[in-house]
Amino acid sequence: MAATATQPVFILGGGLMGLAIAHQLARRGEAVTVLSRRRNEAAGFVAAGMLAPHAEGLSGNLLHLGQRSLERIPAWVGQIEADSGLSCGLRACGIVVPFASAADRDAYPTAGFGDRLDRRGLEREVPGLGPTWTAGLLFRQDGQIDNRRQLMRALERACTALGVQFQEGTEVQSLGRAADGALSGVRLQTAEGEEHLLDCQRAVLTCGAWSSQLMPELPIKPVKGQMLSLQGPRQALQRVIFGPGTYLVPREDGLLVVGATSEAHAGFAEGLTPDGQRQLQAGIAALLPEASHWPPMERWWGFRPCTPDEGPLLGPGPIPGLWLACGHHRNGVLLAAITADLVADAITIDKPQGNNPPGKNPQKSLPLGEAERWLNAFCWSRFGAG
Repeated sequence: MAATATQPVFILGGGLMGLAIAHQLARRGEAVTVLSRRRNEAAGFVAAGMLAPHAEGLSGNLLHLGQRSLERIPAWVGQIEADSGLSCGLRACGIVVPFASAADRDAYPTAGFGDRLDRRGLEREVPGLGPTWTAGLLFRQDGQIDNRRQLMRALERACTALGVQFQEGTEVQSLGRAADGALSGVRLQTAEGEEHLLDCQRAVLTCGAWSSQLMPELPIKPVKGQMLSLQGPRQALQRVIFGPGTYLVPREDGLLVVGATSEAHAGFAEGLTPDGQRQLQAGIAALLPEASHWPPMERWWGFRPCTPDEGPLLGPGPIPGLWLACGHHRNGVLLAAITADLVADAITIDKPQGNNPPGKNPQKSLPLGEAERWLNAFCWSRFGAG
């Protein structure tokens, strides 16, 4: 059955990807409903908010996608701030990656995009850096956004202002298919345990690490990460420090976000562990010894959605009418801007022209050839499935 002008797009998951796509669809005149079990468990609330395609040492298509998204983030944030009236906490602060030797520095996959630093340069950029590090790279183009305290709230407000509907406390149990195999409905369970079947011909799967529970053919597994925050003096650290196994992300008010463990075999085991917390403390001591004495503020954990090549799953899914925006692993905040544009473009351009609301004929955010290239590069079937 063809979608009508009043048929909403259902967003299955209320995390960063879900909200970002809901926001872009609403801006294009679509009716949007976000179905979410518990938004505060989403990775968008627990990530550190680094915008770091170069500091992360990405390569290949994932690096290029990250660079393209990084270019788009200022305009994307501008839209969210205009629609919400709230700041998103974007900071082009630059990121320093320290190394034990110049040889290690020069062998880094993205070394050509950064400024090479010796020990003196490191001390200039990061006063108080631990003595182990003798060389480094400064990626001036990388930065951060305060996703946990600002971006997610601003996106929620922007979505609400544009008429996006929310059904919180609902868990998607299964997807229904019509006789032709296309998406026909979504079966939900409410917080009270009641089950409902919603008529649905268009949906976007943005369930993060939980996506494969709904669609087992998707190769997504959870990678647990533990984090903490410290309260340091304002302006004590200007650059993000991206060390091996630990990173330090300073907010403008002196809060220091410290992450993150990478526990690939933890599954969905909740809670903090002594080993994980000790690992973070050791990383702080190695990178910025003085921060070991700063008072702790919060400790938390989350689950990264990881695919075999650590790249996202984007575009049409295994069921006609279902789009994918999941599997972003460590780079969800970085890739949110381009993911939202790619998926919103695909949905609105795919809709028959006669079904567009008056005055809301779709216009692509990305050139057709570029969008097709990204959707092909990150299609769900690239691992041999489907």
